[in-house]
Parts: sequence; structure tokens; C-alpha cells
Amino acid sequence: MAIAVGAQLAGPGPAHAAARVPDGIPATLIDTLEAVTGSDTLPATRHASGWVERMQGRLASRFPDARMRRDLLARIRAEARLAGLAPDIVLAVIQVESAFTADAVSSAGAEGLMQVMPFWKRVIGRADDDLLDPGTNLRYGCTILAYYLRLENGDLTRALARYNGSLGETWYPERVMHAWIEQGPGTLSASSEGR
Repeated sequence: MAIAVGAQLAGPGPAHAAARVPDGIPATLIDTLEAVTGSDTLPATRHASGWVERMQGRLASRFPDARMRRDLLARIRAEARLAGLAPDIVLAVIQVESAFTADAVSSAGAEGLMQVMPFWKRVIGRADDDLLDPGTNLRYGCTILAYYLRLENGDLTRALARYNGSLGETWYPERVMHAWIEQGPGTLSASSEGR
């Protein structure tokens, strides 16, 4: 599941992330997360090259190696689609959470590109998973964000606040939305439908 991203990632340190296990995690989320983290299978990616090519310039300064950049973008797109998310929102979350630094660790202990809290490994019983591995981190982060989006009936602001552990506040969702809007026109859809 690993992709070569580690040492060449640049950018400032991590953002904040939820520091405690959410109350009442349903068995369905645990089952879903366990199923998707245990599989290397990614969904078919028709039209993937169009999105990947459009996003190349956005990451060029952080990833001078074009192949590494394409591989990371393709993985972001695939993991987002697997979770039913638009890859653009995942890209914005990564920008805010870790500034694309795969080995980022926050003061709260969140790890990797999407700043996933290690308690999720305990929740699903996969203590050996490496959250600093970009593929594993994307799988966890996308699945968790999709769960929160469903929990909040499609309310992206509330889902993002839950993801960050700041439910009831808007500063974090506003930062993600700002990063999302910077990506350009035609990206404002939280789900992957039509992508």
C-alpha cells in the first residue's frame, strides 16, 4: 500500500486534529475501516488522468519529481473515490492538516498527510498499521471523513469540524474551504458523484 512520498515532502508542520475517541463509534464504521485498510484494492479510475493533470501544478513546488507528484495525486483521487468523497476536498484537508508532509506529527499526536489520530488503529484492532505511510493514512483519513459526512447528513462544515475535533466551531472548516476554493473553479462538490 505504500507509495514513495516521505522525505521529499516539504511544508510547515501539522495542524490540529481530534485528540479523543469519538463517542459511540458504530460497528459499521469499524467494519468499514477494517475492510478498507485490509485491502490494497483501489477502485477503477476512469478519467483519473484529467484530475491528476489539473492538480499537477498545485503540487509542483512541493514535489519537484513529476512521477512522485502524479503517484500521490492518483492515490489521493483513488482513496477519495473509494470513500465516496471528491478528491478536491481531500486535497484541501491534506493542505490544511499537514501541508503535504507525510511524516507530520501534531502536538496532539495526529499523524501523516491527513493527521489521523492513532486511537483509530486501536478502535479497529490494527495496531501495526503505519499512519505515516501515505497510502494507509489516506485510507484511514478518507474513510473517517466520509463517515463524519454521513453522520452529519452531508453537512460538510460539521463533518470537517468533527474530523478536526472542533465540532461547534467554524475556524477549521473555513480554513479547509479556503484551501478548496484556491484549487480553482469546478471543485465545489463534497461527494465524488460526477467525478
